[in-house]
Amino acid sequence: MIFDKEGTTTIVFQEDISLRQFLENLNKAYPKLKNDNIIVNLFSFSRFTAGDVLEFLELSNTHRGSGKSFVLVTNKVSFDEVPDEVCVVPTVREAKDIIEMEEIERDLDL
Repeated sequence: MIFDKEGTTTIVFQEDISLRQFLENLNKAYPKLKNDNIIVNLFSFSRFTAGDVLEFLELSNTHRGSGKSFVLVTNKVSFDEVPDEVCVVPTVREAKDIIEMEEIERDLDL
């Protein structure tokens, strides 16, 4: 698992691993990441479906509940195909933009 920390945001990605193993590793590493906004880059997964997004639902809800952003990045699934509780965007740049907007909203108590 690879972590790329930029300020208060950590980008997480992994190469050559199953989604199940990736999720296990992410859950193990979560205590180190829980104070950061998290971007999960899923481009290394050649097969990724809307059903796979649901595997991140619990972690997303936990993280967002603590007042931090959690964004999945994949171009294989449209944000229309997933529940509103999970934020999915097609590029890392858009994920960073979402986090910036959410931080402004939190600062303004919106």
